[in-house]
Amino acid sequence: MSSPAPRYASWTHGKLPLPELAELKRRGEKIVMVTAYDAPSARLADAAGVELILVGDSAAMVVLGHDSTVPASMDEMLMLTRAATRGAKRPLVVADMPFGSFQVSDELALENAIRFVKDGSADAVKVEGAGPTLSRVRAIVEAGIPVMGHIGLTPQSATALGGFKAQGRTAEQARKLVADARKLEAAGCFALVLEAVPAAVAAEVSRTLAIPTIGIGAGRECDGQVLVWHDLLGLYEGHSPRFVKRYADVGTEIRRALEAYAEEVRSGRFPEDQHTYAMPEEELEAFFAAR
Repeated sequence: MSSPAPRYASWTHGKLPLPELAELKRRGEKIVMVTAYDAPSARLADAAGVELILVGDSAAMVVLGHDSTVPASMDEMLMLTRAATRGAKRPLVVADMPFGSFQVSDELALENAIRFVKDGSADAVKVEGAGPTLSRVRAIVEAGIPVMGHIGLTPQSATALGGFKAQGRTAEQARKLVADARKLEAAGCFALVLEAVPAAVAAEVSRTLAIPTIGIGAGRECDGQVLVWHDLLGLYEGHSPRFVKRYADVGTEIRRALEAYAEEVRSGRFPEDQHTYAMPEEELEAFFAAR
């Protein structure tokens, strides 16, 4: 496996320092974030040299088989976060706060954010939306926990937004999106995810903010990009948004391997002698003699 690119040399033996993200933006170097939900995936993302791993509530769909992100629970997200943090030694691991874990009150939001850090070993949390979310962000940040914001298409509130479609496509909506981004930065977010936002609007947000923007369906002018693990590797068979790029077809390879395994088992060709264990001849004779 190839080693991380030279730009990561300064943090090969430890966690990426959070301030380095703002420094990458300042230098015009793109930030890479990918989702991961278990230790092997996080270990591979680490080896590839990504800066950020998001344990996304997208796990509800791509791992747990639901039709939306809403059913993801705190217990499920904590389990997945614990697994990912065991595999990721250098990237910052961001835990996605699931629906219901922060909407009720600042107190509940802080309690659950603490659980992600204390019980899940997360480095930061992510919350969706602005509006009431702003006070949640402030409460969590004031407790010393880094927060990543998320605006544009926010899957947890997709029904209220009219479905899974691009946001900020009118002048009024775009102005509100920029205003919300500024408010989230002022509330203390260290970075901001922009999902399904027109590229020109995302570019304006990225120019306006001092904190990095991470795009997903928001154009190339964002300071970084994120994709869902199962989407980019071809493991998810559900509907893929237009902003998804598939970099491999791992799902097909897995199916081929399973079909070959099943065929060899049924034909008796697996296991071969090299896959089995033997015992000393005298012990074998003693075993049969005692029958």
